[in-house]
Amino acid sequence: MKYSLNVAHLYGNLLNTYGDNGNLLALKYYAKQMDTDLTVKVISLDDDFKAANFDLVFFGGGQDYEQLIVSKDIPSKKEELTKYINDGGPMLAICGGYQLLGHYYIGADGEKIPGIGALDHYTLSQDHNRFIGNILIKNKQTQEEYHGFENHNGMTFLGKGEKPLGVVESGHGNNGKDKTEGVIYKNVYGSYFHGPILTRNGSLAKHLLITALERKYPDADLSQQKALKIPETF
Repeated sequence: MKYSLNVAHLYGNLLNTYGDNGNLLALKYYAKQMDTDLTVKVISLDDDFKAANFDLVFFGGGQDYEQLIVSKDIPSKKEELTKYINDGGPMLAICGGYQLLGHYYIGADGEKIPGIGALDHYTLSQDHNRFIGNILIKNKQTQEEYHGFENHNGMTFLGKGEKPLGVVESGHGNNGKDKTEGVIYKNVYGSYFHGPILTRNGSLAKHLLITALERKYPDADLSQQKALKIPETF
């Protein structure tokens, strides 16, 4: 059986720091091995986002200027995005996208920029410092290790109902203090990993795709897709 998934790429024309859009190339590559076609639609400024229209969402990061523009538009999508998240819709959010799902983040100039509050984290800013370099984390539940590269000024602190994507083995992570990196909330995965994250961590791409397929095709036999051994590096 051939499957298909509709993917929303939030602000894909504005947020693509360090090649974050490469996550979509990785998803398409892995989806093809699962007999699944992906149709990607960019949802940007003044576009409507309807939760019922999408099976998977990707939200990348950007520079302060672009993120500020997005922060002024995203309240128009807050209700449907929150509905999508609370209904168990799978999403990958990187850096600025991760921050904007929370309550707020502090910009480089000290401005408090509101997010949509769909997740309970918040992000502060560092004075004259960034977390930069290779990073390795381990998810304590799955025992999977994720490799990546971080480059961020923000310090994110997780809140109610949120678990970290992993515990920092080497690197800085969310805030350099509590050894957490990224977030898992329902079927949302957030992270500061650039590079892009899915090109080095095929197991995470598989989680996203399987979740989307199970949600769209609840009666389908996906045993072949679940058993598929996919390479960690794209």
